[in-house]
Amino acid sequence: MSDRQLQEPTRLVLTALADAPRHGYAIVQEVLTISGGQVRLRTGTLYTALDRLLQQGLVHVHAEEVVGGRLRRSYALTDTGRSTLVAETERLSLTVREAQRRLALPRFPASRASRPPGQPFGPGTVTA
Repeated sequence: MSDRQLQEPTRLVLTALADAPRHGYAIVQEVLTISGGQVRLRTGTLYTALDRLLQQGLVHVHAEEVVGGRLRRSYALTDTGRSTLVAETERLSLTVREAQRRLALPRFPASRASRPPGQPFGPGTVTA
């Protein structure tokens, strides 16, 4: 796997598989839970992502069973998939920590923030 950041659907699928193998419908439901109801993977998106992840060696077919006359596969992370998710998690954590640090800094000195509306800043402008 390259050092590129993961796209959101890929990251969510890997996260859904981080704690247990799951079949397609269970992955869709887990992604919905992980995203707080914000991301509903479509079937085509899910299976396209799973096919790509299989080819990249990030997931493997954990089990296959016939349910209602249809083949149902469950998927699990490979060691490479787990390492990739760990690296992505660390990358995102660094970005979040930096954003939090920067958001905690005041944007303007207090004297400028408290100036009356309409009073310009510039040479000769005195702020208390």
